[in-house]
Amino acid sequence: MDSRIQLSVVANLSRRPAALETGPFVLGLDPGTGSPHINYATPQPGVAITKTDVADLVTAFRDAGRKPRLEYVTSCAPGLEALLIEAGFEVEERHDYLVCSTASFEPAPVPDGFHLIEPATDRQRVALVTVQNEAFGGEPTATTADADRVARQQAAGGIAIMAVDRDRDRDRDRDRDRDRDRDRDRDRACVGGGQAVPPNDGVSEIGGIAVRPAYRRRGLAAAITAAVTSRLFDAGADVAWLEASGQDSWRVYERVGFRPTGKRLYISLD
Repeated sequence: MDSRIQLSVVANLSRRPAALETGPFVLGLDPGTGSPHINYATPQPGVAITKTDVADLVTAFRDAGRKPRLEYVTSCAPGLEALLIEAGFEVEERHDYLVCSTASFEPAPVPDGFHLIEPATDRQRVALVTVQNEAFGGEPTATTADADRVARQQAAGGIAIMAVDRDRDRDRDRDRDRDRDRDRDRDRACVGGGQAVPPNDGVSEIGGIAVRPAYRRRGLAAAITAAVTSRLFDAGADVAWLEASGQDSWRVYERVGFRPTGKRLYISLD
C-alpha cells in the first residue's frame, strides 16, 4: 500500500501547472500561489537518491523562488531523510496516513439543517477555500487563483464538496439583489467542505476537510468526508487516503472507515 500511496502523490504533483522532474524527484509548482503546502516535492518510490540529487532539488526550488520542501511516504525512500538532514533540512511533522477501501467505507448522515453540494461557480469555490483557510490558518480570504485551482481539479476528475447552512442559504436567495455587504454575508452560507485529488490507478488523497468553529461537533466533518469518499468510489477509485491532524479528526475519519496504514514525513529547508 505504501507504494500505491506514494505513486498517487507523484501523480498529483505531476499535474501542477508548472511541475518539473529533477533526478528522482517530482517538484509540483503552481505559479498561482507561493504556499509551501502546494509547492513541494516528492521522490519516485524505490529509486536510489544521492547527495547530488538533493542539491539539484534545492537548486530547482531556489530557481523557482519557492521554499525547498518535501512530503513523502517514508518507507518508499528509506535513506532520504538522512540526506536531507545533512543538507540542512528540518523535520516539520511526522504523520500516520489513514486508508479507506470500498470494503471498510461507512456512510455518514448529513446533519439536519445542512446540505452538501459540489461548487459549480468561482464564487462557490472561493467560499469553500475561504472556509478551509479559516480552519487551517491560511490567508483570510481566498482568491480567483484558488478558485481556478479547485476548478482544474474538478475538471480532471477530482472532488470538491461544500456544506451549506440551509437557513443562511435561504437568506442569500431572499437578499440576492441587495447591497455588497449582504453579498459578503451570503458567502457565510458555506460552513465547511473538503476535496480529493483526481485518482491515480484507483487511489486518491482527500484533504482540506474543514468546518467553521461555530458549526463543529454536529457531524459535519464526518458527513463531508463520507460524501467525498463516496463520490470517489462511485467514480471507480478503490482506495482513498488522508492524514489526521489530531485525535478528534482521527476519530471522525475512523467512523467513516479510515484505518492507519503507514507513515509520512514533512520536511523543509529555510
